[in-house]
Amino acid sequence: MSRFSSSVSPVKIISLLLWFISTAPTAISATTKINHLQFKFREAPQFYNSHACHHLSYTACSDNAVHVAMTLDVAYLRGSMAVILSVLQHTSCPENVIFHFVASASADISHLNLTIAESFPYLSFTIYPFDDSAVAGLISTSIRAALDCPLNYARNYLADLLPSCVGRVVYLDSDLVLVDDIAKLVATPLGDRAVLAAPEYCNANFTSYFTPTFWSNPSLSLTFANRKPCYFNTGVMVIDVERWRAGDYTTKIIEWMELQKRMRIYELGSLPPFLLVFAGNIAPVDHRWNQHGLGGDNFRGLCRDLHPGPVSLLHWSGKGKPWARLDANRPCPLDALWAPYDLLQTPFLLES
Repeated sequence: MSRFSSSVSPVKIISLLLWFISTAPTAISATTKINHLQFKFREAPQFYNSHACHHLSYTACSDNAVHVAMTLDVAYLRGSMAVILSVLQHTSCPENVIFHFVASASADISHLNLTIAESFPYLSFTIYPFDDSAVAGLISTSIRAALDCPLNYARNYLADLLPSCVGRVVYLDSDLVLVDDIAKLVATPLGDRAVLAAPEYCNANFTSYFTPTFWSNPSLSLTFANRKPCYFNTGVMVIDVERWRAGDYTTKIIEWMELQKRMRIYELGSLPPFLLVFAGNIAPVDHRWNQHGLGGDNFRGLCRDLHPGPVSLLHWSGKGKPWARLDANRPCPLDALWAPYDLLQTPFLLES
């Protein structure tokens, strides 16, 4: 049974914090060096469909499937495992969820495959190797080194990687947990034309995501003419893969990245090309589906509070990650909400 009710209020979340803190795993020293390949994870419980669910046929192309795409990286594997558990735990039809993981072609994919299968023996999933060289030459240095990882750009190529029968997919980052049914998110109306849906934050200073070089060049700044662009976080998106392919949006994103290599028009990693292509033309999603910024800013990763309103998804975007702060014995209060989804098995092998 789920620890959370569907879509949890901030008041209830705060009231649960003390209990979660008391049950969180014992933290390890901040000075301990962990070999990620030695991580051992517990087997998650098996989750079953409710009686109201339409069961899948033997194909991933079933109309009843809920497709979830994520990147899979050894450094963030602990977070990815927590995401999977939270999705399965809070959906009414867990047997209908199909995961599509994208991993670097240079990674030990057999190890990743075994790790997922051992913790989730009944999970339907596929791991797709991603050729880093396809994007490595297009990446410009940003304000934080972690944002420059080629795998961060794999979402640009989902339409090329996923089976052609996948019509809609939810893309999720590895530093979040859901506390609501993902089926509600995947059912977001996209209207007649929108390619993707995401929570928008129109109070954010949109101009700050681009350099003065961009805004001073009329041929570039006119990109947003006749649009009302707002910031949106690309860590939680509903994507119509068929419309993406039809509009060749991968090429559109790549063209902006190529321009960035010739003249610096933005600073922040993989986000600005998405804003250039989609901002002002996306379908809205309620903010409850991305309580983002819980990892603090990109420099210090200081603790942050929840945004006002109900919560369906908690997102530790920013520098601070909950597993790292828990291990360092310096957690932020809201990191206790991530801890129950941590499948890390203790005691585990450490490398001093």
